[in-house]
Amino acid sequence: MIEDNKANDGGDQPMDAAYQSPNISIEEKSKSATTRQKEKLYVEEEDLSDVEEEDGFLQAFQVANFEYINEAERAGKRDFSCLANCVSFSCIKCGCETSPDFCSLAWDLPILFQVHWLVQDCDFCRKLAAFLIEFVKMLEKMEERFDAEAVINEFESLSRDAGTVQRETLRKILDENGGTEYLQRWGLNGRTDPDSFKNCVPIVSHCDLEPYIQRIEDGNSPCCLTGKPITTISLSSGTTQGKPKFVPFNDELMESTMQIYKTSFAYRNRQLAFEICVEIFTVVVMEYRIGNGKALQFIYSSKQFKTKGGLAAGTATTNVYRNAQFKKTMRAMQTPCCSPDEVIFGPDFHQSLYCHLLCGLIFRDDVQVVSSTFAHSIVHAFRTLEQVWEELVTDIREGTLSSRITVPLIRTAMSKLLVPNPELADTIYRKISGLSNWYGLIQELFPNTKYIYGIMTGSMEPYLKKMRHYAGELPLLSADYGASEGWIGANVNPKLTPEMATFAVLPNIGYFEFIPLREDLNHQGQEAKPLGLTDVKIGEEYEILITNFAGLYRYRLGDVVNVKGFHNSTPELQFICRRNLLLTINIDKNTEKDLQLAVEAAAELLAGEKLEVLDFTSRVDLSTDPGHYAVFWEISGDPQDELLQECCNCLDRSFVDAGYMSSRKVSAIGALELRIVRKGTFHKILDHYVGLGAAVSQFKTPRCVGPTNDTVLQILSVNAVRSYFSTAF
Repeated sequence: MIEDNKANDGGDQPMDAAYQSPNISIEEKSKSATTRQKEKLYVEEEDLSDVEEEDGFLQAFQVANFEYINEAERAGKRDFSCLANCVSFSCIKCGCETSPDFCSLAWDLPILFQVHWLVQDCDFCRKLAAFLIEFVKMLEKMEERFDAEAVINEFESLSRDAGTVQRETLRKILDENGGTEYLQRWGLNGRTDPDSFKNCVPIVSHCDLEPYIQRIEDGNSPCCLTGKPITTISLSSGTTQGKPKFVPFNDELMESTMQIYKTSFAYRNRQLAFEICVEIFTVVVMEYRIGNGKALQFIYSSKQFKTKGGLAAGTATTNVYRNAQFKKTMRAMQTPCCSPDEVIFGPDFHQSLYCHLLCGLIFRDDVQVVSSTFAHSIVHAFRTLEQVWEELVTDIREGTLSSRITVPLIRTAMSKLLVPNPELADTIYRKISGLSNWYGLIQELFPNTKYIYGIMTGSMEPYLKKMRHYAGELPLLSADYGASEGWIGANVNPKLTPEMATFAVLPNIGYFEFIPLREDLNHQGQEAKPLGLTDVKIGEEYEILITNFAGLYRYRLGDVVNVKGFHNSTPELQFICRRNLLLTINIDKNTEKDLQLAVEAAAELLAGEKLEVLDFTSRVDLSTDPGHYAVFWEISGDPQDELLQECCNCLDRSFVDAGYMSSRKVSAIGALELRIVRKGTFHKILDHYVGLGAAVSQFKTPRCVGPTNDTVLQILSVNAVRSYFSTAF
């Protein structure tokens, strides 16, 4: 039925024979196909009766192409673009012909229905269309195989000789980008070794690179930082400085993001199975491994826009979520989001959040992971559920969507999921009604959930208490370590609590340096010499410098980390704080972590009255002489003045920095002020940053509000309803 056409330059030898030679690589086979007359699979008119049975046609076609697929698999390929060049289809009956480009389809099946190269009333063409759909599905499935052990083995190999990998990574970065204006400015002259790099290229902050990034945004110098043009710009959340930073984003950063995701997923999928006692090992493997489920992901994409030079710009999370690799990777790890794209990319995050919750409840038995980028988003989501759960139950019972959802695309997408389901509505109503103060909410609503996942370190730690309350007995697993500028490490020890979480540096995704922060190493205000990745010492604190494939060279990330150990030869880091987030007036230096510990100590006084601090921030108030710390609390109830005064005194005493305590005792720093703000104040701060273009997924409450952050300071000022000054000193 199907015959190979003869090649013009190969005599009577079937073209397929050229592809079967063991000495010809898959690339050569593909090249040969483009230089010869394309191989065609003919269905002769007299043989059309043989294709009455669709299965027979499909089987014959699959056999004809089996060798190509096998060869691609053996070569370790995960795409089959070679098929696009070596196969075309021709129907003698209607004369239509096609050579589908499998690569450009990107496995997006709906595109197949939009390509009008088939004649609708031709049996052959209909069967061919049906086959192509199945064929692409087959290739997609082959591509999506996630081999956790292979991922683990790759990381183990990389981490065994991290020093060599680091030198090779730096060489690649400088080989690719050595001809750029920026690197040529520093006179590397083609050298790629670490010593030359450190001696020539200076340590920089974002402000030093801002003029170059601005030129890239404007389209004037797309290659001033990287050899290949930058086509996408990422925006930071802006919560640190009060406005977002613009940083380059490219394919290499996307690849490192997916590598981080896959690495940590592989370890936690394995770790959760093996850490349970031996007696129930076989049961635990089935109980804790993620597979063929869904993820309730509270993720939101802000709107992308075009820069003056035509580059796509959006938050770092938006650039990741909009990339086809993200969805492909989530499918491969068998944790696709249970919400449709229209919800994730919706223009109103309030409506998107409501629909995320609704989708989670609709697929409650399928949900195996509850996650978001940051712990704050998870807590915010379930605080919202406390307010709207009865409305969600009504939607499920009646199969209609709440009138609060007004975005047409979201309504259309959700209408495809909603059908009247009184039984499910009754179950949810019963589960929620049986809760005590919302404890174990996630565990009750999503019975097959294995764990809660998100970034829970640093400024997210204050939300852990509420997270544990909602999670019940479910474990909290901290996600990986990175920033808008790029990734650093993966959590390969998921059994550790979020407070103790460490992150093993992936030595092939960038070149890393570490500035020691021990006071005895810093002489006369000069910083200590940066160390290489494998030269750091356990127990010491460092500031990180990153050099990556997206045009950042010896870039201050601004993070302080502690080296807790080594995974083979790569360090395991614990995030401590942001270095530039300091409360300081005189000789005092209190970090974000110091503030957090002080708030936690004072909040224990509220716990006795069954009250809690919902959120907090601070500022240095220099309007008085001497200046003083002002701490802002949003709390869950209405405590007595005496209790809040006691909390204020406790806050003041809990800053144990020697410079602060001595300054307070001699009145060089004024009495600490505790200001109570109205309910919803921190939500207004969130709305402010979202209005600036930040994604909710990326939002972090600013713990220390700088003097130039006028809008946030105004929100706090106009919403302050009570004020207390410390009498502790």
